[in-house]
Amino acid sequence: MTDTAAEGRPRIEPSTRVRLHDLAVRRDRDEWIVGRMATRTFVALPAAGARAVELLGEGLSVARTAQRLREETGEEFEIPDFVSDLTALGFVARIGDHPVPDPAPPRASLPWLRPHHVRLALHPAPAVLVGVLITAAVVVLLRRPDLLPGYRDLLWSPHGSLVLLSGAAAGWTLLLAHELAHLVTARAAGVPGRMRLGTRLQFLVMQTDISGIELAPRRHRLTAYLSGIALNLSVASALILVLAGTDPGTPAHRLLAAALLLALMPLPFQCMVFTRTDLYFVLQDLTGCRDLYGDGLAYARYVFRRAVRPSRRAGTADPSTRLPPHERRAVRLYSVVLVAGTAACLTFMAAVTLPVDIALLVAAARGIGPGHGLAGNADSAAVLIVLGGINVLWLVTWWRNRRTRRSRRSPV
Repeated sequence: MTDTAAEGRPRIEPSTRVRLHDLAVRRDRDEWIVGRMATRTFVALPAAGARAVELLGEGLSVARTAQRLREETGEEFEIPDFVSDLTALGFVARIGDHPVPDPAPPRASLPWLRPHHVRLALHPAPAVLVGVLITAAVVVLLRRPDLLPGYRDLLWSPHGSLVLLSGAAAGWTLLLAHELAHLVTARAAGVPGRMRLGTRLQFLVMQTDISGIELAPRRHRLTAYLSGIALNLSVASALILVLAGTDPGTPAHRLLAAALLLALMPLPFQCMVFTRTDLYFVLQDLTGCRDLYGDGLAYARYVFRRAVRPSRRAGTADPSTRLPPHERRAVRLYSVVLVAGTAACLTFMAAVTLPVDIALLVAAARGIGPGHGLAGNADSAAVLIVLGGINVLWLVTWWRNRRTRRSRRSPV
């Protein structure tokens, strides 16, 4: 926010009354989460701050709000500064008789989908059905462990081009369904949500912004975080049950085994909590941390600076000391996972992923020509389309998100 924009606001006098946008409030341990669902903006406030929001929302003036807080707590509060902070967050619609400019909220994916359309997503019944389906699949696997697929099951056809193109189509379809599960459960809780492509280290991912879910009850939050994993497990369980009824060695059995492997492959990635996967948000919620990744990264940088520049350690403050004790412990432990996991991923990318990608792309480019036959040309073209397309899409997505992050940091 520039000084010019701040000067353009009306003065906040003791007699000033403000009108707030529709805000949601919930208690979280010793703090209160206050946020605006439309903009997916929220903040953690102490009890006195939440009470100040409540009093201002009731139409009390700045002076009267300060007086009521003083009577209730015995402390003095700078309510004009507090109102300015709320305005910067986009929580204030009007100061006195002057409306506050309100930028357009982020666009939501599938805006026609309303909470009442999908309220069943938060009902306990779907969770019970998913549990029954997974249990049935586990029982079948215990009796027939041969149904568990191996990497060779991906090669369900002798035609490499068909395997690659169908695998890419099925994988992206499952990925879209995974993110739709997040969007639907969040929408059922009244959170707009927006799906988009993103990058996590060397991975191209589809992600759904459901930031407003922070204002929902814990059961709804965990349901929204775990809904994508539940969908993958449900699809895999259904495929196992169907596989049990097909004859091994048939084309249908091979195709179902390949689909099962594609449904299971994203699940190990969810355990990589250092890349902010679905399980990361579950971990963050259960530990009661506000920003586990950001605070863990800040602490890791602090430890690194102390290690490489011990002479300057006296002037560097530990960023984790400002956190409550339960958050401090979680952040310090998570920083170890963050550093070790990131280092392992980047090492694997440099030692394996990049050399293999380059070798495959070079071989595919050389495999296109009149001397390689129709099947050889088709297989090489499939490699170029799938692998080359993913790499180009990763670069475009990374560059676009990088520019977006820069623009958000620029003064308005």
